[in-house]
Amino acid sequence: MQGAPARRSLSLDLAVYGGFLAFALVSAFGSEFYGYRVWGNFATAGYLAALLLTTRIALTGRGSRWLPVWVVTVVATVAPLLYLAWRRSPTFTWGPWPWSFPAQPEVWVIERSARALVTHGTPYLDLSTLGRAPHPDDYTPYGPSMTVFGFPRALLGEHPLTDSRVAFLVVTAVALLLAWRALGRPDVPVRAAHLVLACPLTALTLAVAGDDVAVIALVVLATALAYRAGPATPLWAGALGAVVVTMKLTALPAVAVLAVGIAATRGWRALGAFTAALAAVGSALVLPVLLADPTSFVEHVIKFPVGLGQASSPASSPLPGHLVAGLGPAGHAAALVLLGLAAAATTTWVLVRPPRTARDALTRTAVGLGLAILLAPATRWGYLVYPVVLAGAAIALGLGGRGGQVLVGTGVSAPADDSGVDSPPGGPRAA
Repeated sequence: MQGAPARRSLSLDLAVYGGFLAFALVSAFGSEFYGYRVWGNFATAGYLAALLLTTRIALTGRGSRWLPVWVVTVVATVAPLLYLAWRRSPTFTWGPWPWSFPAQPEVWVIERSARALVTHGTPYLDLSTLGRAPHPDDYTPYGPSMTVFGFPRALLGEHPLTDSRVAFLVVTAVALLLAWRALGRPDVPVRAAHLVLACPLTALTLAVAGDDVAVIALVVLATALAYRAGPATPLWAGALGAVVVTMKLTALPAVAVLAVGIAATRGWRALGAFTAALAAVGSALVLPVLLADPTSFVEHVIKFPVGLGQASSPASSPLPGHLVAGLGPAGHAAALVLLGLAAAATTTWVLVRPPRTARDALTRTAVGLGLAILLAPATRWGYLVYPVVLAGAAIALGLGGRGGQVLVGTGVSAPADDSGVDSPPGGPRAA
């Protein structure tokens, strides 16, 4: 590795891994959650190894910058996930002790929803049968498609590999690989991998929960399908969009962006196919559980996420919208106004400058979701994994040049404009 671009890239790598290491250390020693502390211990080792490997590359001028990325992926994501899954005992009882949780509550909630679907025909608890006031963990604030990830444990019993996080990890990896192949196997910069694979938001979320990263990966795949050449791809994109939206409503803005992009690049007929597939698959997934218990469906999936349920969401990370809302009624109104203005600005951007490439669609979705998460009156900092990973996926498609453009009629991605320094022939670029 020679030259100023290589030195700059390595210097930035060192800064990135140093920042990630600091985050891991704070989690290991300062978090109240057991799962976070376990992740912090594993991640500290992973990021320290990445820092040392990068230092060696900088000093010797030899080695691939991808090696630290894969070390972090194994040590800071896969290893703590499997350890925490193993730590879950069949006799473990959930309670008000977050420092003892081997997983975030959503893991158990999703697995419970699968058992409920198998037993009662609906994944949603009838809260009127509890005999007490509902608690947030009584809710299943997901669409019916999310229940699939709980099926391994519901059908095969208690085992570390039936933990829903394992299913989330597998689906995430497969979806990202398929998206990369669908867009013609574009060169992937290491900087994109830092956001998609090595970032603490991604690694920690996969280790202790996993659902949000799987949703993001499927959004990336739906985006790749929407912009891949071929007469049937709008149908596939619409069908997958329906699956993602019926996993979590957070994906709805991404599907709306895709609809605008398809209309702008492929015409109204393709948009009709996309919309038809979206409606047909979405109806097939939602109607059975909606008809089984419409009251519970609305309570869990609609009312609770927007703050109108019988219990309130505990989401209260000190992000700008929450801080403004905490100033009182005027502050809450101001936060809603800011959120509305951000939504209007993003919508205008999407309509005036329709996304004509997969890169454009991911960028607009990342910005829109990022603003919504920052300005919402009630939110969690962990949701920032959405804009971070989507931005990384956009970078992977070449933010600086023509990357991400599907060549109509070929389905092949145009090469990214990149100044990588250790790109093996046919392999991923480095910068």
